Amino acid sequence: MPDLISVIVTTYNREDALDAVLSALSGQGDRGFEVVVADDGSGPATAPVVERWRPRLGVALGHVWHEDRGFRAAEIRNRAILACRGDYCVFLDGDCIARPDFIATHRRLAERGWFVTGNRVLLSPALTAAVLRDGLQPQTWNAAEWMRQRRRGGVNRLAGVLRLPLGPLRKLAPRHWRGARSCNLAVWRRDLDRVDGFDASFLGWGREDSDLLIRLLHAGLRRKDGRFATGVIHLWHPEADRGQLAANDARLDAVLGSDRARAQHGLSVLQDPAETGESNEQNVPHVSVRS
Repeated sequence: MPDLISVIVTTYNREDALDAVLSALSGQGDRGFEVVVADDGSGPATAPVVERWRPRLGVALGHVWHEDRGFRAAEIRNRAILACRGDYCVFLDGDCIARPDFIATHRRLAERGWFVTGNRVLLSPALTAAVLRDGLQPQTWNAAEWMRQRRRGGVNRLAGVLRLPLGPLRKLAPRHWRGARSCNLAVWRRDLDRVDGFDASFLGWGREDSDLLIRLLHAGLRRKDGRFATGVIHLWHPEADRGQLAANDARLDAVLGSDRARAQHGLSVLQDPAETGESNEQNVPHVSVRS
């Protein structure tokens, strides 16, 4: 099992959702983790949310930020990886609420040579608004409440909150990458180093998570299914701008047609100023990790 788990929470100008996500992480039964907020250029309202949670979270909380130059989720996740101290990284979106056993379950499923992909349940716009406005805590809801919300149209499905002891069935599709998302993904840190992290060539929304999974498979890693165990509660948001999706699809096709495992613009670019032509100071992310 991993020693320290690093939870990387990606966010952008969604302070209310980030507050709910950090609140849920503060209630984890397993306390052997840290949190690093990967901030893709949010305005000044996000940092105070992080600061308010520092003394309340109960574990170390870091904040990594870079300037807003469009959707650069791959790069900010890489910056957060470099700030992490854990040997196992769990990626969580800043609008995905974790249930109280989220960390414990990911720790139990962790296995050398495998990465773990989880699933989610998507809340409706109305239920999302109620959760954020009224301070509801859906991570504590029981099965009867989830059934009620499903009947009322508050959630899109129940699979994300069901629990099933799948055992060896979790390894039935070790080479399958489709359907997995970085909103709930766990990877050993040494495996992220092995493939050089996310590829910051993917700009704009889409496919940077699929690219990572394909390269992990190229490197010999296998996929373990975390469904019916690690599901998260995804708050609704408007669809992101998909103007770069065609270009990202082309990049993904190129990776699929190759055996390349390492990112073209990954962790090593941020660690080596000579590759970017930037100074050391420019390459140091804004980060503070304190207990």
